[in-house]
Amino acid sequence: MPSPVGHFLFGLATHVAAAPPSDVAWRARTVVTVACALAPDLDFVAHLWGVRWHQRHTHSLGAAVMAAAAVALVAALRGSPRWRGLGLAAFLGWTSHVALDFLNVDTNPPIGVMALWPLSDGFFKFPWPIFMDVGRTLDWNMVRHNTLAVGWEVVALGALLVLVWRRREQTRR
Repeated sequence: MPSPVGHFLFGLATHVAAAPPSDVAWRARTVVTVACALAPDLDFVAHLWGVRWHQRHTHSLGAAVMAAAAVALVAALRGSPRWRGLGLAAFLGWTSHVALDFLNVDTNPPIGVMALWPLSDGFFKFPWPIFMDVGRTLDWNMVRHNTLAVGWEVVALGALLVLVWRRREQTRR
C-alpha cells in the first residue's frame, strides 16, 4: 500500500491531467480529486473495531462510482452548476487510489485490491510492482523502509506531476 503522500501526489497529478484548461472551478475540483484520492484508506477506521476491510470494497470502481454520485448529488443539492464536473473529479480521484494500490508491493493478505467490485469479488495485483509497501509498525527497520518508500513515491510521482503540469501549460498557450 502506498503512503498518503503518494496518494496525494497521484491524485493531484490526476486532477491536473484531467481538469479542463479553462476550469473556473479549479480549486473545488482540486480539493475533491485529492480528497477522494485519499479517502479509500479511511477503511482503516474499521480496524478499531476489529473489522478487516482494507483493500476490499472501498478500493474498487464500484466505490468510485458511489463516491462520484454522492459528490455530484451534494453539489447539485447545493445549487452548483458544476455538479457533473465535481462528480467526475471524485471518480477520477478515487480511481487514482485504486490504480496506485494496484501498482504496489502488497505484503498483507489478501494480496491485491478488489478493483472490479461489484462485478467481481476477486483481488487484482500488478505482477511487477512499481511502488514499495508501507509498513505499520514503528521499529527502526520499518521507519527506514517507509522513508525509502515515501522517497521513491515523491521522486516518481513528483516527476509525473511536473510532466503533467508542463503538458497542461503547453496546451493552454
